[in-house]
Amino acid sequence: MDATIDNRPIFTTLTVQLAAGERFRAEAGAMVAMSPTVELASKSQAKGLGGLFRAAVGGEGIFASEFTASGGPGEVVLAPATPGDVVEFQLQGQTLFAQNGAYLAGEDGLELGTKGSLKAMISGEGLFLQTISGHGTVYLACYGAVFTRDLGADETYVVDTGHMLAFEDSVQYRLKTVSKGLFSTLASGEGLVAEFRGPGRLWIQSRNLSGFAALLGKLLPDRRDN
Repeated sequence: MDATIDNRPIFTTLTVQLAAGERFRAEAGAMVAMSPTVELASKSQAKGLGGLFRAAVGGEGIFASEFTASGGPGEVVLAPATPGDVVEFQLQGQTLFAQNGAYLAGEDGLELGTKGSLKAMISGEGLFLQTISGHGTVYLACYGAVFTRDLGADETYVVDTGHMLAFEDSVQYRLKTVSKGLFSTLASGEGLVAEFRGPGRLWIQSRNLSGFAALLGKLLPDRRDN
C-alpha cells in the first residue's frame, strides 16, 4: 500500500495505490473513484452489542469500506466529508486516540475501536473517542488545517473539545468548563474543554464542525414562522 495526499490544504484527497492482493479499510462513503481491478465490500467496525451502542452514541460509523485489489494492481481515491486536510500517522504498536469521525483510511491490520461511556462523559471524566492501534499507516481527516503541540512531562494544555483531532496514548486528559461559573460559561460562548497533560503530542484542528453547524442553524428560516 502506497498513498499520496493531494489538493491540500482545503479540498484534500488521498490516493491509495494497491499491489495485487493488497487490502485496506476506509470510512464508509469516502470513495471518490477507483480502478476496475479493485473490489469494494462493507465490513462492520463494531464488536457486539456494546460496540454497536458506543459507535452509535459516539457518532462513529458502524460500517467501513474494505478495498481489495483482487484483479491486479489498482488505485482508490478518497476524500473527507468536510473541507480540510489529511494527516498521516505511522503506528508502531501504540494506540492513537482521535475525534470520532476523524478516521479516513488505514491498513487492514490496524484495530479500530471506541473509548468512552455515558457515565464518564456526564461526570466530566471522559469523551467518546476513536481508538486506533497496532502496526501500520492510518490517515485522519480534519476540519480546516491541523497543527501540533508537544507536551513535556506534567505540562498541561487546554483545547476546545470540538478542535481536538488526536493525541498519543501517553497523554492524559480531563474535561472541564473553560470559565468559572455558569454565567461566564454561557457568556463566553465556550462549553466543555479538555485539559491535556503530557508527555506526548496533540493534533488540533483549526475549525470546529459543531460551531459551523450552529452558525448555519441561525441562518436557516424558522419553520414555525410558516
